[in-house]
Parts: sequence; structure tokens; C-alpha cells
Amino acid sequence: MTEIHDLLNQIDVNQVASLLGTDPASAQSAVEAALPTLLAGMHTNAQAPDGAASLQSALGQHQDGLLDGGVDVSQVDTADGEKIVGHVFGGQQDQVAAQLAGTAALGGVGSDLIRKVLPILAPIVMSYLARKIFGQGGQAGVGAGGVGEGQQGGIDIGGILGGILGAGAGAGAGAGANAGPGQEGSVLDSILGGLGDMPGGLGGLLGGLFGKK
Repeated sequence: MTEIHDLLNQIDVNQVASLLGTDPASAQSAVEAALPTLLAGMHTNAQAPDGAASLQSALGQHQDGLLDGGVDVSQVDTADGEKIVGHVFGGQQDQVAAQLAGTAALGGVGSDLIRKVLPILAPIVMSYLARKIFGQGGQAGVGAGGVGEGQQGGIDIGGILGGILGAGAGAGAGAGANAGPGQEGSVLDSILGGLGDMPGGLGGLLGGLFGKK
């Protein structure tokens, strides 16, 4: 099981569906699309000047135990989530949501649903990354990739994020083996595939947005 799948499995889709006012299947598709996109946006930010330092500072404020014992979505601070999403996507989260909604994998899931789920997921992703980077004891770990782009204070944040995304994108049929019927294997893997630098693809959109910052 990849790290993205591990994180997805900690999120109660029924709770998310209730908050969004939609059915569980649509909520799951929205979550599976938005979560790797948030990670990809953070990864892109970590490559920018001072981006890794800024992200590390923000992660230090999210050692909140939100994932301890499984995520209670009702405890997520969506106001904080809006701030995170705004920072990650440079205020162009509506464009990102529209691009995601236009992918074939999402079918009838609209951009409004994607837009609503982003601030729910953002604090969860930050808490997950904080636990991964700082550990239970609050001590920073060192990325396996060593010194490289996105590294701050010995922590290869860019490498950690790239590893999570890379593992997810390479899951292929293995992802489907751990997925629910007709859901995770198709939607998640299609979105991860769309994160590449294809003309007009999600990767190209993110690169364009961050290139203007």
C-alpha cells in the first residue's frame, strides 16, 4: 500500500460526504482527486526559493495529532484549511478545481465539490506531513534523498513529497488491489498520471501557476 493510499484510508469518506452534502461515491472521487493535487502543489512550492523553509515552518504549527486514532473530519479547522489552500495554489484554487473537474476520471464530479473538499483535506495533509517529518517526538527527520532541492535544515521536504507522489503514481494495478469497488484504483491513479508535465495537464497548470508567483 502506498503512502497516499494509507492517508486516504484514514479519512472517513462518509463524514466528508456529509460535510459536502453529497453522496459517498462523489465525495470519494473528490477526495482522491484533491489530496494528491495538494501534495503536488506543496511539492512545487518546496522547489521555489525559500519555499521549503516556509513549508517547514508551517508544518511545525501542525503537530496537532489530528491523525491520531484516525481522522475525525468534524474536528478539521476548515478556516485554517482555506489559508493553506490559498498559499499552496497562490489564490488560484478555483482554476485548479476546474482543471481537476475536467478530467475524464472524475466524470460528473464538479469543480464546486473539488473546491469545497480542498480546505477539508489541507489540514489533514499538513498534519500527516508534520508527523512524517517531525515524528511523534517533535524531532525533525532527514529525507532519504539527502541534500537536494527543497531541503531545509537537513530535511529534504521536496524529496519527501516527491517520494510520496512518486510511490502513488507508480502504484498502478497495485493501487486497485487495495481499492474499493470501482473507486480508488481508477480515479486516484488517473489523477496521479495527470500530474505529469503534459501540455494542458494538471502538472502543466500547477507549473504555470507557481511560475507566476
